[in-house]
Amino acid sequence: MSTLTTLAAHPAAYGGWGPGPWLLLIPLFWIGVVVAVVAFAASRRRRWAAAGYGPPWAGSPTRSATSVLAERYARGEIDEAEYRARLETLRATEPRPQR
Repeated sequence: MSTLTTLAAHPAAYGGWGPGPWLLLIPLFWIGVVVAVVAFAASRRRRWAAAGYGPPWAGSPTRSATSVLAERYARGEIDEAEYRARLETLRATEPRPQR
């Protein structure tokens, strides 16, 4: 009986000290790895979307209003008079780049 009592009081695993801080540090490390991977993927996705990559239904944020207007005119959705009127309006209201 004294052998069982000794083993219970001084476990051989972990050198007798128990798991210590490793019990918390290992899960925190893996949570940090997962968060870093998700943040990296989200950053890359934003950069790719800004560059015009991605699914066709999402559209491109770099696509300008004048290119959309030109495409509609080319497809025949609007006539020349409407195209010129809208193009003039777009050019009058677009912000000028600062130098």
